[in-house]
Amino acid sequence: MRFEELVEKVGPGGLFRTGQILAGERSPADVRRQLDRWVKRGRVIQLRRGVYALSKPYCLRPAHPFTTANLLKKASYVSLQSALAHYGMIPEYVPVTTSITTGRPEELDTPVGRFQFRHIALRLLYGFTEREMAPGQFALLADPYKALIDLLYLTPHSDHTAFLRELRLTRPESFDTGQLRLTADRSGSAKVRRAVRRLLEAWERDDS
Repeated sequence: MRFEELVEKVGPGGLFRTGQILAGERSPADVRRQLDRWVKRGRVIQLRRGVYALSKPYCLRPAHPFTTANLLKKASYVSLQSALAHYGMIPEYVPVTTSITTGRPEELDTPVGRFQFRHIALRLLYGFTEREMAPGQFALLADPYKALIDLLYLTPHSDHTAFLRELRLTRPESFDTGQLRLTADRSGSAKVRRAVRRLLEAWERDDS
């Protein structure tokens, strides 16, 4: 395979898995050896085993971190602080792209950024949709209600008033508090329900 063929095969953002470029090739071993050579020459960046990205000179638009996170870990969606920051609900810059997975939890340091994957049970795998994060680049992203519930569910003592105050959460204009209550109930966690009740009480006091 010529490098020009690789550039044509991969989509916007330059991300690809090894399996995407092996189809139709006579010798998968030759393709893998060619990939190794491109990595050594700086044309391709290896993000993890089997996951690659074209380097900047060969990719006009870099991959969106949410799209990258989805590719790094199958059966995952972006949530927690990253999703909340995307919706403008927390003020802090989030240096790590945070995701939810039913697989093994892990944190990856890659040449294009840090990615954290938190584990949840399969029954909690809901509340996300595919969205276009950049032209031609898509990612599974939690809705604002599930992103907040995921954070409350996975954080110890998240029902404490001090923790809720430190979040400094901002409500978008279209935020539906009823939907937040329903998502909290679906979590099956008494801690999460308490946290949501206290959060809503604080918002009501601020509005009064």
